[in-house]
Amino acid sequence: MRKLLLALLGFVLVVYGVLCAGLYSKQRTLMYYPQPAAPGAEASMRALDGTDAGIRISVRDADGPDALVYFGGNAEDVSRNLPGFTDAFPTHAIYLLHYRGYGGSAGEPTEAGLAKDALALFDLVQRKHGRVTVIGRSLGSGLAVRVASQRNVARLVLVTPYDSLQDIAADLYPWMPVRWLLIDKYESWRYASKVSAPTLLVEAEHDEVIPRASTRKLLSRFRQGVARLEVIAGAGHNSIAQSDRYLELLRGGLQQAPHARE
Repeated sequence: MRKLLLALLGFVLVVYGVLCAGLYSKQRTLMYYPQPAAPGAEASMRALDGTDAGIRISVRDADGPDALVYFGGNAEDVSRNLPGFTDAFPTHAIYLLHYRGYGGSAGEPTEAGLAKDALALFDLVQRKHGRVTVIGRSLGSGLAVRVASQRNVARLVLVTPYDSLQDIAADLYPWMPVRWLLIDKYESWRYASKVSAPTLLVEAEHDEVIPRASTRKLLSRFRQGVARLEVIAGAGHNSIAQSDRYLELLRGGLQQAPHARE
């Protein structure tokens, strides 16, 4: 009986080890959902100079000191934001980053690669414009807060942001050693306390992807007076941009001083 139990335990451990190995090797395939660019988006696209991976950006040029840099969500074609952003921010030059493997950009997405490209885009824009606002949505919120912690950002807007994707994944899969296996952790909390730019966090009331607790935890990481929170009632994670308040809040994030934490 004892030998049988040991054999059974050994079998379970082998199966568990195989599952862990599979998760480790396939994690980026499970994590990222590259999207092609919309038809006709090529007209506004150009290469991002200073990168080694053939990165593409969608651009609306505008003269003047103001610019907006946008880092999108995981399964988002950022080029689709260009018409709405053009109407909402008529005086801003607009730059949208197509992540590695997304929308015509070459390469494969990794946290390190995306962070490198995000900084390269910001540096390019800052050389042309004196006031650069950074907006990050969902996955892109981690890139946005990272850039704002290392560069002179005029304002920062984080849409459906998280404190740590690693922590969210660990909660979703408590039976797997996610904290040991995950390579791309997206730990926004590491950077939030270093941000000095006025910051707006925009939360979807019914976010089914990013737990409210994660967003609120990120809010608490900023220094007192730097960040404030707004909630879009009735919105979900993927439907938040369809709300009438969405662009209104983004515009407000570019203009208003931060309030005390809520």
